[in-house]
Amino acid sequence: MAQDLLEQYTRIRRLTRQLCQPLTPEDMQVQSMPSASPAKWHLAHTTWFFETFLLQDIPDYRLFDSRFNYLFNSYYNAIGDRIARPQRGLLSRPTVEQVFQYREYVDAAMVHRGFQNPDKIDRITLGLHHEQQHQELLLTDIKHAFAGNPLRPVYQQRQVRITAVPQPLEWLTHPGGLVDLGHAGEPFAFDNETPRHIVYLQPFRIANRLVNCGDWLAFMEDGGYERAELWLSDGWEACRSQGWKAPLYWEKQQGQWKQFTLQGMQSVAEEEPICHISYFEADAYARWAGARLPTEAEWEIMASTLPCSGTFLEAFTLHPTVSNNPGGWFGEVWQWTASPYVGYPGFRPAAGAIGEYNGKFMNGQYVLRGGSCLTPRSHFRITYRNFFPPDARWQFTGLRLAAHA
Repeated sequence: MAQDLLEQYTRIRRLTRQLCQPLTPEDMQVQSMPSASPAKWHLAHTTWFFETFLLQDIPDYRLFDSRFNYLFNSYYNAIGDRIARPQRGLLSRPTVEQVFQYREYVDAAMVHRGFQNPDKIDRITLGLHHEQQHQELLLTDIKHAFAGNPLRPVYQQRQVRITAVPQPLEWLTHPGGLVDLGHAGEPFAFDNETPRHIVYLQPFRIANRLVNCGDWLAFMEDGGYERAELWLSDGWEACRSQGWKAPLYWEKQQGQWKQFTLQGMQSVAEEEPICHISYFEADAYARWAGARLPTEAEWEIMASTLPCSGTFLEAFTLHPTVSNNPGGWFGEVWQWTASPYVGYPGFRPAAGAIGEYNGKFMNGQYVLRGGSCLTPRSHFRITYRNFFPPDARWQFTGLRLAAHA
C-alpha cells in the first residue's frame, strides 16, 4: 500500500474509533429504530467490508470469525444471507471489546499485505469512503438514540455558540441552457456520480442561503403543519400519521422552542439552518414560500462556481452554523432537491457484489446535495449525490429555495 494511502487508511480508521470515545458499551449497543444501526455494528460492518472485499480471497488469510459475514453484511445479496436490519440491536455478542479486536486484526492484515494492484487500491479507496459514510451515520444514529432517552445523554460537552445576524434572502439567477453534470475526473467518486453528461436547464433562480430556523418558525406560525393544500398527498399522510408539528428534535418548553443536539438541549437559534426535516416538509415549506426545491442539476451548476468550504465533521461543531459560512452551500446540512434518485444517462453498476453499492437503491428516494456538519470534508465532492426516502428526518437535512426565472 502506497505511503499516502496507508496514512489515509490509518487516519480514517482511527477517527471512527475516536468518535466512539464518548460512548459507553451500553450506548454502542442501542438501535433506536430499524433505519438506524448500533455504533458497535457500524464499527464491525466497516471492518467486514475490508475483510470481505480485500482479504478473504487471499489463500493464507484466516477469517477472524466466519460467523461475522452473517452478522455484519449490510445488503450485499451476492455475499450471502444476513441478519435482518431491525435486529442488529439484538447482537449483544460479540462484545464491543471483541469488535475492537476484530478491527485491529483486519487493520494489521491490511497493512501487512501492502496492496499494490491498482484494482485493489481502488477498492481500498472505496472502502475508506464507505467508512466515512458510516462515520456520519454513527453520529446521526447515536443522536437519535440519545434523543429517545429520558436522561438526554450529552455526546459532546456544549460548545460556545457563535451567533450571527441572519443573512437576507436574495436570489441568484442562471440563464439556463446546456450544462455539464456529474463527476469529471477528480481522484474519487461513487459510481452514481457518473457518467458526466449534458443537461438542458430552463432559466432559474436559487437562494443565496439556506432556509433558517427563523424562516421555519414563520412557516409553523402560519399553520404550515396544518394546511393540507401545502403538502403532497403522501407527505400529508406522513404528517398526519406521524404527528409532525415541528422538525425532529424540536420541543416547546415554557413557551420557547428548544432542540435536542449532540451537545444536549439548546434553544432554537433563528439564524441557524433548519435541519432534521423530511423531503415532504421541505417541499411544503417551498410551496408556502411561493418557491420550489431546486433540481440537483440547478444546485450543482451554481455550487460549482463557489469555493468548497463550510462546516464539516473535522470542525467537530456537530451542529450546523452560519457564522463562517453565510451561504451554507457546503457542510452545515444536506439540502433536499426535487430530483428523484435515479441513474444518470448511461449509468452501469459495477460487476459483482460491489455493483450493489448504489444502483440497487435507485427507486423511491430523493437526492440531497452539499454535505452536512457531520460529513468528513475529505469525503465530500460537489458532485456527491446523497439519497434518502422522502419521509426520512433523522439525518441533518435542510433546504435551499429555487424558482423559475
